[in-house]
Amino acid sequence: MTPGTRHKVIGTFDDITSSTPEKSLLAPLKNSGGRNNSGKMTVRYIGGGHKKMYRVIDFKRDKDTMAATVKTIEYDPNRSARIALLAYPDGEKRYMLAPNGLKVGQVVSTGAGAAPEVGNTLFLADIPLGTVVHNIELYPGQGAAMARSAGTYAQLLAREGKFAIIKLPSGETRMVLVTCRATIGAVSNPDHSLESHGKAGRRRWLGRRPRNRGVTMNPVDHPMGGGEGRSSGGHPRSRKGLLAKGYKTRNPKKTTSKFIVSGRKK
Repeated sequence: MTPGTRHKVIGTFDDITSSTPEKSLLAPLKNSGGRNNSGKMTVRYIGGGHKKMYRVIDFKRDKDTMAATVKTIEYDPNRSARIALLAYPDGEKRYMLAPNGLKVGQVVSTGAGAAPEVGNTLFLADIPLGTVVHNIELYPGQGAAMARSAGTYAQLLAREGKFAIIKLPSGETRMVLVTCRATIGAVSNPDHSLESHGKAGRRRWLGRRPRNRGVTMNPVDHPMGGGEGRSSGGHPRSRKGLLAKGYKTRNPKKTTSKFIVSGRKK
């Protein structure tokens, strides 16, 4: 025990079966340090961190003609969930987000004829009601956009005409076209929310720099800055003056609002 490990809580990595990624599915990943194309810092508190390679993930799961075998379950430094390497009979290899309970050697398939089992990707029209799903598309053929983080899942509640009603991890209930795809099961690594870095250095390894509060700044730097001694800073707001703690920032005229049946839980 050292002061750095006293409060550290991290995963056991028991589910990982390979420490070497598939070379053909790697791509270079350049760190921006929070700077834009002209070198100006546009996002604060980003910089440093360990070098990483991007793992090309198949979020579309559109290879309907053949089933694939799970070769390995791997760690991905770019996301909180685990990834699985799929090998197809024609020799092609692809990465997918590993659902909870997926094992090496398991066969997964996609498309209209697939069974509603963990790891299989089906159209929302073919998934039984009440099923737990993840990797949900918002538009047909776009690729998964919702419920991709570690331990998350959504639930298929109902179908009405050409829309399916899905309860999302945020608590929001939303309509999605039944021609969109989703993967059966919940995302792997559900204990990710219990992790604690234990020391500031571990955050630096991840590329996250120290973040100081608006209250500690001067009035020229933040609306909550300034004051004599330790002042509260007034009403919580962002650096640009946008109110926090309950102020609605979603545009009421947004076209996709008609697909939201009920909002997320407050």
